[in-house]
Amino acid sequence: MHHARVAVARAPQAALALALALGCATDGADDPEDETDGSSGAASSSGGESGGSGEASTAASTGEGEDGSSSGGESLPQPTMLPTPTGVCPTLAAGDVELAPAGIAPRTVRLWMSDAAATMPGPLVFYWHGTGSQPLEAEYGLGNALIEQVVAQGGIVVAPTHDPAAGDFPWFLVLGNQEDDLLVADELLGCALEQTMVDVRRVHTIGMSAGGLQSAQMSFRRSGYIASAVTYSGGLVAGAPPDQDPDNPMSAMIFHGGESDVVLISFQQASESYLGALQAKGGFGFLCNHGMGHSIPQGDAQPSVWTFFYDHPFGTTPSPYVDGLPPGFPSYCTL
Repeated sequence: MHHARVAVARAPQAALALALALGCATDGADDPEDETDGSSGAASSSGGESGGSGEASTAASTGEGEDGSSSGGESLPQPTMLPTPTGVCPTLAAGDVELAPAGIAPRTVRLWMSDAAATMPGPLVFYWHGTGSQPLEAEYGLGNALIEQVVAQGGIVVAPTHDPAAGDFPWFLVLGNQEDDLLVADELLGCALEQTMVDVRRVHTIGMSAGGLQSAQMSFRRSGYIASAVTYSGGLVAGAPPDQDPDNPMSAMIFHGGESDVVLISFQQASESYLGALQAKGGFGFLCNHGMGHSIPQGDAQPSVWTFFYDHPFGTTPSPYVDGLPPGFPSYCTL
């Protein structure tokens, strides 16, 4: 099984002391192998072969009507707190796009999407990279096959660029409570709702390392629209964050690398804390201990992530996995 290279970015002593005082010391960088600007072209098209759970994912945006009902007439839970843009929306297209949310400096996000987003209500997936990495990490953390699945359905993969003002780690919430990065996510989703046909029940978040901590934070702080979350070596280190929508149970697939998954903190412990916080609010989650330290697992991990997202749209309860994980999931994932 292929390992991502991990370039550990050590925090300066002052930042580390602050992190320890806050209970939030973290994190290593993930520098994915074979990551080039040229490789993003295939992921931006709507064609190509489908990977992973192709049969299930093809139906991801066709199971409900405009009134939010399922094809069988059953009323489905809907997101309660969808954002609206606070600034002028740029035209959304594949590549780098600059957003200007009110109250913060303009920020760039990397998008994978196609013209299908204008006519098909597809999923939207936020990807948060690790310390020292970059938005193109999404191609490694999600895999091009998964990105192509999302894009082919009219969906969008969003990988924000970090603000250097965040400090030693890419996302403000790693060491504090400032929500600038989530304001960028809100703005992107608000603009997408104006310009494209987003399947609002299928907005997901995923990230690695610092990005995994960010993804866990987002799943609580934006539970008014986040359907489900995946973390690679992420989790919670200082208790549960503010929960935007306590009525949304949420589900999470939580990867960690075992006892050796340590970069300033134990990501095994942070992952277990995240699971406990989800369960305390009535949500569902499960751990996937791949045992390879601070890295992004490959092989059957990415297809399983896509299956998990597909099976857990907004408000899913009980989880379809309560009696067992689907065939093909990594053997190290356990309920």
